[in-house]
Amino acid sequence: MQSEPDIAMIASAERFARTAQDEAASIRGQAARPWALVSIMAASGFAGLGYEIVWTRQLSLALGTEMMAILGVIAGFFGGLALGAFALDRLIRRSSSPWRVYAALEAVIAVWGLISVWLLPAAGRALPPLLGTEPSPVLLWAGSLVLPTLVLLPATIAMGGTLAALERMTRHARGEARVTSGVYGANTAGALVGTLASTFLLIPALGFSGTLLCLAGVNAFCALAALALGSAAGRADAEQKRPERIRDLRLTITLFATGLLGIAFEVLVVRLAAQVMEDTVYTFAGLLAAYLLGTAAGGLLWQRTGREATDGNLRGLLAGAAFACITTAALAPYAGRLVEIASAADIFGELAVAIALFLIPATAMGALFGLLAQRVSDQRGSVGTAVGINSLGACIAPLVAAQLLIPALGAWTALLAVAVGYLLLLPPGRSALLWSALPAICALLLWLNPAPSLTRVPPGGALLAVREGPMATAGVVDDAAGTRYLEINGHFRMGGTSSTRSDYRQAMLPLLLHGAPRHALFLGIGTGATMIGGTQAPGVSVRGVELSREVVDLLPWFVDPAAASVPRLTVADARRYVAADTGQHDVIIADLFHPALDGSGALYTVEHFQAVKRRLAAGGIFCQWLPLYQLDMPSLRAIIRGFLDVYPDGAAWLNHYSVRTPMLALIGTRDGGHLDIDALEARLHDPATAKVVRPLGFEAPIDLLGQYVGGPRALSAFAGDGPRNTDDYPFVTFDARRNVRALRAAPWSLLLAVTKDLQPDPSELLAGPGRDTLSARLAAYWHARNRFLEAGASLPGDPRGAALIEAASPGLIDALRLSPEFDPAYGPLMGMAKSLIGSDRAAAARLLRKINEAAPSRRDARELLLREFGLRNE
Repeated sequence: MQSEPDIAMIASAERFARTAQDEAASIRGQAARPWALVSIMAASGFAGLGYEIVWTRQLSLALGTEMMAILGVIAGFFGGLALGAFALDRLIRRSSSPWRVYAALEAVIAVWGLISVWLLPAAGRALPPLLGTEPSPVLLWAGSLVLPTLVLLPATIAMGGTLAALERMTRHARGEARVTSGVYGANTAGALVGTLASTFLLIPALGFSGTLLCLAGVNAFCALAALALGSAAGRADAEQKRPERIRDLRLTITLFATGLLGIAFEVLVVRLAAQVMEDTVYTFAGLLAAYLLGTAAGGLLWQRTGREATDGNLRGLLAGAAFACITTAALAPYAGRLVEIASAADIFGELAVAIALFLIPATAMGALFGLLAQRVSDQRGSVGTAVGINSLGACIAPLVAAQLLIPALGAWTALLAVAVGYLLLLPPGRSALLWSALPAICALLLWLNPAPSLTRVPPGGALLAVREGPMATAGVVDDAAGTRYLEINGHFRMGGTSSTRSDYRQAMLPLLLHGAPRHALFLGIGTGATMIGGTQAPGVSVRGVELSREVVDLLPWFVDPAAASVPRLTVADARRYVAADTGQHDVIIADLFHPALDGSGALYTVEHFQAVKRRLAAGGIFCQWLPLYQLDMPSLRAIIRGFLDVYPDGAAWLNHYSVRTPMLALIGTRDGGHLDIDALEARLHDPATAKVVRPLGFEAPIDLLGQYVGGPRALSAFAGDGPRNTDDYPFVTFDARRNVRALRAAPWSLLLAVTKDLQPDPSELLAGPGRDTLSARLAAYWHARNRFLEAGASLPGDPRGAALIEAASPGLIDALRLSPEFDPAYGPLMGMAKSLIGSDRAAAARLLRKINEAAPSRRDARELLLREFGLRNE
């Protein structure tokens, strides 16, 4: 039995132990709270950049992909951030519970994220009719700025206050006054992860709506976590000093200017990178991630060093940012070689190049903002005003870069101007001259020795003209053989003089399938050859829509501007134009859009196909050309599924029988129905039409019908079940990595897969008397066509002369045996035979015998054999 003193001692020891445990738990809680806050900071940045990516892409569907529209979205986003930072600064600074304020802000963002699932598509449908088909630049810019600002305003205002609230929460938790740079760095690091996760994982798997739901969940986590931490932390000391303005005017100017210069630098580097990288959605995500990686590293490094925000340190960071910009300018002309070296690593190679371009400058910029924000926090007790002023500069940066710097200086020279801008911000003093000397000398040397053009010119060729603008860098190039072509952004070829016949056929195929076309609309112009081909059709008025002003400016190199047949052109985004158009067209022809190119996938969505159908007149036809040499099978099937949803009678047609640049047309009608063969034959024999179409190889109906690949039943079986490419689930856009890899495969690989798997049924194409006879002829013709394509794909390399005859003739003879009517085989064989007569008469005689045996009904081979050799092929 224990005595009372013993019991008292035990009780005292127990009380001491409990007190020690409580204190230890309190210490552990205080230590854990900053780390818990780090996760909230990162999650907040994750959601913020995820929203920006989704909202920007959703709004571009309505506003179009013109540079003004895209930049309008960015400006509206930053404008909302600035407004929120200014409006909420006092509330956050004076609140006794910044955790509750922050939780409320995250809740607003989450709710608006959920609302935007419905709101953004609805706003997108309402805006194009208000803008019209040809809005003035002022109206387009105003609409592009006002719509994002209004529909995103509640969320962006709330986002503008989150950094200030997080900084206040962190100061209270850590008991330190100077945490601004670390909070900024952790938040930006989360934004980096959000950029990559949204682009590479969430949107491809869940689409835009599903991604928005996930991001709203992240906001909800941030809100609940903040409330839990706030209840454990108790009340914070509210700021007692009166709100005051930033007393240093130079600090205000520097904050504004660095926001402008930093985002302008980002726009310029992205613009230059588009000329050497693949320019897919993943290219942009990699560039943005590299920029955020550097910015986060700069903020965290500045916090880690714990340096004072003195004028000396400010001079060093400003000079460092200027020198880093100059380094990127020096590296940019060689980025293409870096991309080629890193191409084996696929998208990660592009990410490595993006880091090389962005990491050092962005690190200097991140540390610079950390210093400036800390100065503001020291004066006002909050970072909100710093965020607001910096965001205002960022708000106008896209407009300054795209509409002023690039047109006036070019993207590369504008990088030097940005570097000089940083030097002009150095605080005055003797040391400012020392800090600025090296960057200024390097900038001068680069300006005196400008970078070479990023437009690639083949050996023996020449660069004839260049137009550099906000949308693209377009160049006219002559190769050594005298072929002129249009090159976009240094590596993307858009037709040329060697493909004129093929381009004309792109226009004539759908125009001939229509009974009596009068009005044709062409979406996408390029060199203008397809559109000009359409003007050759008798009685057809043509109108064209082209996205890039730079491309339109170079049309005189390919089209005679004085020609009477030059149609009316509109510079506009094709999606927005079709949505705003009120006219009716008999035939609408959409050109080849490289599916991997960022923005092109939106032209293959179900919603766009529906908008086109509303623009078709009675009996109207829509033709969407697909570049099989730039597509992979999953994207092709997704596009076909969506097309059949809108055009249940849809059919697939080939443009020509080249295996080097194979093209497939998806053609659907507004009202359905079978092709009138008699009307087609009458049109082909009309003298005015025959004069145009016979040089293209369309003499009889079978020449045209032979290009038929499959009707709706065959296409449906080929496409199978799976995703459709829609506005909410942009499968093609995020299938870019496979579509880029398709460029490295044999260009005929997808063509042969299509012709093998698609089994055309003549009954889906033909109707009326005489169908059975024509059906049998067509079936033979299609078999001959497929054999012809297989023969072309099996040719070794690029054979010439005798090697070509030896390699190609067996396959062509096989095709001719299957269908003696198949002129694409008969014509080349006769050409080979005639060319051999002067050099190898024995070989010519053998070839003519084979031709005559394969197609005894064709008289030319028999007559040539008799005339040249006095032989009959018994």
